[in-house]
Amino acid sequence: MNDVEHNPSSESSLLKAARRTFGVEIEALSALRQRLDANFAAACRVCLACAGRTVVTGMGKSGHVARKIAATLSSTGTPAFFLHPGEAGHGDIGMLTRADVLLAVSNSGETTEVLSLLPHVKRLAVPLIAMAGNPDSTLARAADVHLNVAVTSEACPHNLAPTASTTAALVMGDALAVALLEARGFSADDFARSHPGGNLGRRLLLHVEEVMRRGDALPRIGPAALLAEGLVEMTRKGLGMTAVLDEQQRVIGVFTDGDLRRALDRRVDVHGATMREVMTAGGHVIGPRELASAAAQLMERHRITALLVTDAQRQLLGALNVHDLMRAGVV
Repeated sequence: MNDVEHNPSSESSLLKAARRTFGVEIEALSALRQRLDANFAAACRVCLACAGRTVVTGMGKSGHVARKIAATLSSTGTPAFFLHPGEAGHGDIGMLTRADVLLAVSNSGETTEVLSLLPHVKRLAVPLIAMAGNPDSTLARAADVHLNVAVTSEACPHNLAPTASTTAALVMGDALAVALLEARGFSADDFARSHPGGNLGRRLLLHVEEVMRRGDALPRIGPAALLAEGLVEMTRKGLGMTAVLDEQQRVIGVFTDGDLRRALDRRVDVHGATMREVMTAGGHVIGPRELASAAAQLMERHRITALLVTDAQRQLLGALNVHDLMRAGVV
C-alpha cells in the first residue's frame, strides 16, 4: 500500500469508514425488523388507550432520541412531550399524571436518572413502555411492555459511541409513531393542521380563494372584441392571459401568450381578428374552494402558467398565476 492508502484522512479511508458505518447500521435495522413481535403491537395499544399524553424520557444520546420521538408523536396525532430525567427529581416529575404513558429510552436499561423515575411511575400506576437494548435490564423488567432495540455492535470502531443503537431506537420510535398514525386514521389534513406555519401546512390548508386576484385586477374581454383590445387587456392586468366572457359574464374561453403565438403563426390579422377567432374555447378553470396545491398541479399537468377561477356555472370569480402561488409558498 502507498502512503495515501495508509492515511486515515485520505479520501479512500474516509469513504471506507462511512461505508462501514452504513453497513453496520443497516444490519442493525434489518435485525430489528426481523425481531418485531407482539410487544410492538402491545406498546401501540397502550398508547392508543392513553387518555393523557405519551411522556418520553431518556438521558444523554438516548435523551436526544427521546426528544425526536416525542416531537414525531406529537406531529402525527399522539400528544407527547419530552421529560428530562435529570430535571424530574427537581420538580419536573409533576409533569407526569395518572392519565399518561411513560416511554423510557435507555440502551443499557440501567441509566440511573431514568431508573430514579420508576418509584413515582409505579406509585401513579402509569403504564411504562421501555425501549432498551437489554431485555434483562432493570428498566426492561420493570416495564409493562419492552421494545427490544438491541444491536450487535456500534458503528464506532471502538464499539463505544452510541451510533447503531441510537439509530435503532430512533427507527423504533418512528415505527411506533407511524403505526399509531395509521391506527388513528390521522390524515394529511390533520398533519397540515398541526404544521400551519410550514410549507406542508400552506400546501394542504391554503385555498384558491385566498390566493386569487379579484375585481378590477381580473383580465376580461368579450368574444367580439378585437385581438388588439385583448392584447391591451392582457398587458394592463399582467397575468399573461385574459378571460373571454359572454354577456352573462360566464367564461367561454381564454386567451394566453400561447394563443397569441399560434395566431401569429397562422398569420392572423392582429387588427381585424376577434377574440372568438383566436381564443382557446372553454379553457381550464378551478373552483375557489379548491386547494391552492390543486391549482399548482393543474397548471403543471397542462403546462400552463395561469388559471381562471369560476363557480359551478363558470361565472368568473378570480384568476391566479404561478407567481401568486410562489408568493404564497405553495410552490
